[in-house]
Amino acid sequence: QVQLVESGGGLVQAGGSLRLSCAASGRYAMGWFRQAPGKEREFVAAINWSGAYYADSVKGRFTISRDNAKNTVYLQMNSLKPVDTAVYYCAARSRSGVAGPRVDQYDYWGQGTQVTVGS
Repeated sequence: QVQLVESGGGLVQAGGSLRLSCAASGRYAMGWFRQAPGKEREFVAAINWSGAYYADSVKGRFTISRDNAKNTVYLQMNSLKPVDTAVYYCAARSRSGVAGPRVDQYDYWGQGTQVTVGS
């Protein structure tokens, strides 16, 4: 069973930064998603062995990275906007293949961490 533990959420003012962490129980292709109240879960970023991918809405502001020694994936979020307010989830893909922008490409999910951006 894969375990994912997220941390780093909180309250920040618009234009500020936060870094989310997701500690996994192994090494996997990983992604970050977010879900705002009343909305569907949406893709934010993913990191595979071949590289990183981003949603257009966060490109240039967010950076996904990983520390393989710690089995931890990070999401550095800069220039935050109120529209970035959501619960952020990390996800792991335990199968072969690419972790991409679809929810069904992932097998395990973290518990979520709240990010609130004030105006």
